[in-house]
Amino acid sequence: MTLSGRERKIALVAALAVALLVADRYLITPALNSYASLSAQKTQLTQKLETSARLLERRQRMALKWQEMTESGLGADPARAEGNVLHAVRNWAEETGLTISSMRPDRGDGKDKLAQITVLASGTGTMQSVARFLWRVETTSLPLRIRHLQLGSRKEGADDLSLQLTLSTVYTMDATPGAAPIQAHGGER
Repeated sequence: MTLSGRERKIALVAALAVALLVADRYLITPALNSYASLSAQKTQLTQKLETSARLLERRQRMALKWQEMTESGLGADPARAEGNVLHAVRNWAEETGLTISSMRPDRGDGKDKLAQITVLASGTGTMQSVARFLWRVETTSLPLRIRHLQLGSRKEGADDLSLQLTLSTVYTMDATPGAAPIQAHGGER
């Protein structure tokens, strides 16, 4: 049986269509699916890598912050930690022109590894002196936190404010006085 020219063309086109269908089914579609899967996996791994890099960077920053805190007052001696805070508050008040009328330290029970000391302070001064004092408290390298703050006017229409604040600091319970500072988790940097 001999095929005419037209029949040969139709058979060739049909064979090409079948070949394209088979190539699409077994080669092209699996390759495109594999590429899409690899692309999604690459995106996911890139995100994990970026998250890990940020975590490592944060760990290094926190290790430096921990070292700074241990060097500036975080130790095992509660009397020293309390003294550091009281001394710093007096100095800041003197530098900023704030008049401290009372300071009362209070040590916690000390059951945790990081025990807390609170200092209740009251004072008076101008808006500028109060603002500068609070700026000093917020930017100190001491492990210090403002737990409560109350600001009020002593005289209506005058730049005379009263300030009451509760500061807290911490000290470690597991170290011995005079021991080396606590290292950040993870060893060397």
